[in-house]
Amino acid sequence: MVPHNIGKEGKMSLEPLDVDAEGVAAATKARGFRPKHLVTGPSRDDKSFLGHPGGLPWMLQVEMWERFSWYGMRAILVYFITDTLAHGGLGLPINAGQVVMASYGAAVLLMTIPGGIFADRILGPWMSTLCGGLIIMTGHVILAIPQVVTSWIGLICIAIGTGFIKPNLSTVVGGLYDDGDPRRDQGFLYFYMSISIGSLFAPIVTGLLKDHYGYHVGFIAAAIGMALGLIAFFHGRSKLREFAFDIPNPLAPGEGRRMVLRALGIAVIGAVLAIGFKALLGEWTSAIAYALFAFALVTALGYFLTMFRSPKVSDRERGHLWAFVPLWVGQVLFTMIFEQAAGKMATFAKDNTDGHIVGSWSVEPEQYQTINPAAVLILAGLLGMWFRRREGKFPNTPQKFAISVFIIGITALIMGFGFRSWPGGNRLAPWWFLAVVFVIQTVAELFMNPIGLSTATKLAPKKFASQNMTLWLLASACGQGLASVTIERTKNLGDVVFYYSLGIVTILVAVVLFVIAPWTQAKMKDVDSVAGRVTPDLAPNPLRGPSRLGRASCLVGGFTRGVVIRFLVATAAAPRGKTCRCVPICHTKLGLVRKARWNPRRGRGGRLPWSVYASFRR
Repeated sequence: MVPHNIGKEGKMSLEPLDVDAEGVAAATKARGFRPKHLVTGPSRDDKSFLGHPGGLPWMLQVEMWERFSWYGMRAILVYFITDTLAHGGLGLPINAGQVVMASYGAAVLLMTIPGGIFADRILGPWMSTLCGGLIIMTGHVILAIPQVVTSWIGLICIAIGTGFIKPNLSTVVGGLYDDGDPRRDQGFLYFYMSISIGSLFAPIVTGLLKDHYGYHVGFIAAAIGMALGLIAFFHGRSKLREFAFDIPNPLAPGEGRRMVLRALGIAVIGAVLAIGFKALLGEWTSAIAYALFAFALVTALGYFLTMFRSPKVSDRERGHLWAFVPLWVGQVLFTMIFEQAAGKMATFAKDNTDGHIVGSWSVEPEQYQTINPAAVLILAGLLGMWFRRREGKFPNTPQKFAISVFIIGITALIMGFGFRSWPGGNRLAPWWFLAVVFVIQTVAELFMNPIGLSTATKLAPKKFASQNMTLWLLASACGQGLASVTIERTKNLGDVVFYYSLGIVTILVAVVLFVIAPWTQAKMKDVDSVAGRVTPDLAPNPLRGPSRLGRASCLVGGFTRGVVIRFLVATAAAPRGKTCRCVPICHTKLGLVRKARWNPRRGRGGRLPWSVYASFRR
């Protein structure tokens, strides 16, 4: 159905939205803070931000500041938990602190379950994201109060709020693009880079505040970051599409009561699990870790079974779910190792590493958390160009997942070697050892996470859009839950055994993922064809590519900020009869690309400027 306010040429409109021809009920619309005007028309006509929809930059700001608040807190959290009460900490033992960190990560991601349900059935994605941000900001403020009780309350609030934001903000970004819009992957690359920018500066800021004023002042900085994100989110709501405010699967009459009863039942089951494990294990930290892992695993299986059996899921969508299963398993193992950056690796940075570089220069333990986002910003472009050159060849999406799992398994073996060689005390690792591990893990991350976010939205059944994103995040919950259980079980065996055993298992699973990669790719082949389909407006130029000099000129032009300069350089690089392989001015509003005497080749899925990085493609 075409909206009423699309002109004859099919151009985007900002006219008020009317009720559709089927008479959409008021219950299917999230009315809270809904603007009078929303973006309508085909998404490909909305190119106001570097060739992408105008709502994208506002969502990028939200993600950047939300990640600033999260990673700022995360960088100092394990030290806060294990520090003495006299120094403002919670006084837990180191091993218990590592278990709590992994368990907390699992708990945060488990909260994406109600976050996804509220979005799909009650509030809609935008309203759910707003509520989550407000709860996060409140949690940071409470966490800043120097009391043990308020610290735990603040952490609980942050977990709840993050659970509402994580599945729904990604869904809002995905909703900026219509099905088949080839810019979706590129949009999620921007989205992922906003995460890196926020997480790059957060550990530095909160670490400095912690050192000079204490942990609680560092948590205040995280609250301010979240407040800035909410301002951007609210301001940019009119740049979004109707999808952000729709309730995809609203509650039927009387269904709300049944949902409340089910929620209470689930809470009771969770409490029973925790109490039961407490009786078996004798301590609450271990009991909670086991209960969270069991709950996450059972819930994820329940989500899979529900979607596989639902009559609202077509046979085509069911095939996509089968392709999603091995990718999901890969994410579990990846997260299990990768998220130890704030746990065991943070402990290694503090107790097993000599941070001295040269002279008065040294690396503080929490500053190691900046290596990953910095490496993302540096390596993303290089890997993006390599992915582009390999488009249609090895590796495809399942193979990239397998490579990621293999690399992360290697880093586990390296960390096992590190704990064995430098146990602490007088035997400390050089500062660069941990830095190298972080960089290698970043490579593994770039093979999985940017592509995983986009793939999760593409493979999602239409009626379970937000909930499928929740299922993707549940993979991380299972990974961190499994990590917490493994840490608890190996507390008497040591970090060396933990990492060596985990590395071997992970590498073996990576081999299996490689073997079944052709089957997985076959199940998602139709998604690839849709994503790679070229629309008439984006048809590639059939002419030959530029010379070597032209390619070099394109590269120079891509790094040039000025639009006019980019245009001139690209014109020189692509004379008549040639074609340019990058889009230096990236589809500007003036349409200079189409009006020029040359025709930049966009190819399958379009091209980003070199200064923004090449897109990640399957």
